[in-house]
Amino acid sequence: MEITPIVLIGKHVHLEPMTEAHIPGLAEIGIGQSFWDFMLYGDIKTEADMRNWVLDILSRAEKGTDLPFVAIQLSSGRVAGATRYLNIMLKDRGLEIGGTWYGVDFQRTPVNTECKYLLLTHAFETLKCIRVQLKTDLRNERSQKAIERLGAKKEGILRNHMILPDGRYRDSVFYSILDTEWGDVKKNLEAMMAKYEG
Repeated sequence: MEITPIVLIGKHVHLEPMTEAHIPGLAEIGIGQSFWDFMLYGDIKTEADMRNWVLDILSRAEKGTDLPFVAIQLSSGRVAGATRYLNIMLKDRGLEIGGTWYGVDFQRTPVNTECKYLLLTHAFETLKCIRVQLKTDLRNERSQKAIERLGAKKEGILRNHMILPDGRYRDSVFYSILDTEWGDVKKNLEAMMAKYEG
């Protein structure tokens, strides 16, 4: 399993490696959004906050633990959000998809479904992963439902799993998809995306 930056192209969105050049586009859609309350980075209130966030994520990429992407909506050419591979375990052929967020204009559109499809396809079919993990804050019911719609299996809850920037303890819900389950998950995702084609 060799993790290298790559562009993944779909019908509605393409994923490209994150760079500092994406900061203005990410700031435009991400500053002041309520979803940061569920994430591990604290509030993103200014472009400087977004720059610090991007630089932090890029430093993780340099260490080889993460591979961050920016989602670009093909129809508009606009930055739609960000996602990444993280907790990459080369020896165990596993990784996590997470750190995912989208601007309000791109929520409840084909963007998230197709991003997950592209990331999962690359993980299982190119990288030959045997396990892909996803996790979310226990309070984030919307995220849990979205992960479950993909066909991921709920593994359990880690209590007091993380301390958030504001000092709150976060319980995390863990999900996974195994290589043996990918075929069914792929069909499910393709059926979900077909609804947008009609």
